[in-house]
Amino acid sequence: MLTKPVSRWPLGELARELDRLFADFTPEGLLSYGTQPALNLWEEGNMLVAEAEVPGMKLEDLDISVAGNQLTIKGERKEEVKDAVFHRRERTFTSFTRVVTLPTEVDTDKVEATLRNGVLRITMPKSEAVLPRRIEVKGS
Repeated sequence: MLTKPVSRWPLGELARELDRLFADFTPEGLLSYGTQPALNLWEEGNMLVAEAEVPGMKLEDLDISVAGNQLTIKGERKEEVKDAVFHRRERTFTSFTRVVTLPTEVDTDKVEATLRNGVLRITMPKSEAVLPRRIEVKGS
């Protein structure tokens, strides 16, 4: 006779127990989840636009580069409160690197970035080499 009900998802309970076990050994603030900024990338005509959420960061905390079809955003959140005894610590203070493969090459000389209200906006004109061109057909 069974003493425990049969679970429809027998591994679910095991997974929860393992998560709980490892959470006991992982200090808060060291988890990588949530340390990368959320990012959207879309096309507007002949431009690619990327927006990333970087709340609380300053211009000098960010480093943005484009090489070929790769956009790299680096940043560092600096801890302002030092030598304190925390009762709760949920905000992470760490550096991050986010590399995004772009769907096409862009003109790196014309890339612009702005930071407003915690949102980093990067506008990247598509490279002239990848833009469609009209070819004139000549008669003989």
